[in-house]
Amino acid sequence: MTDLKPIFAENLAALRKKKGWTQLELAERLNYSDKAVSKWERGESLPDVTILKQIADLFEVTVDYMLTQDHEPAAVPVSKRKRRNRAMITGISAVTVWLIASIVYFSLGFVASVPSWSWVVFLAAVPVCCIVLLVFSALWWGKRWLFTTVSVLIWSLLACAFFTVFFAAGLNIWLIFVIGIPAQIIVFLWAGMKS
Repeated sequence: MTDLKPIFAENLAALRKKKGWTQLELAERLNYSDKAVSKWERGESLPDVTILKQIADLFEVTVDYMLTQDHEPAAVPVSKRKRRNRAMITGISAVTVWLIASIVYFSLGFVASVPSWSWVVFLAAVPVCCIVLLVFSALWWGKRWLFTTVSVLIWSLLACAFFTVFFAAGLNIWLIFVIGIPAQIIVFLWAGMKS
């Protein structure tokens, strides 16, 4: 019987490196320790079947691929359909936020005492949309999208607060944007952290 540990170890390490992930990053995605990933990559142990399936899904390959030694160069299936579907789901979710904002805005138009600044509904849709995109970025799109989304979320929340207070109460609180500077620095430092 073939020892599957070294085969799995070689495939796991190759796929992980191809994604540019550290062992710790892979471990975090699997909710495992980096020590377990290290053991798998050294061929000392194999993950249980459910984790094996989770790993295969994470790298968009089959379990059979993970346990097979010889692969053709093009054998790693890059699922364009899966990537496209993820992009479509993300887009549909983001556009749904804007659809709801439009419905709220036009519904307010039928109310007699709607203030002239009701367009702020669309401004409020920006941080809500960012929160939706933040979820999908964390699940599917990686760090670059995650940090970009967090940055846009910070500044859109500040803009939303500013315009809401400015138009509702007539107060000019432009200094609220100063809060965004340290928040953005934190995001940049977070982006620069290595796992």
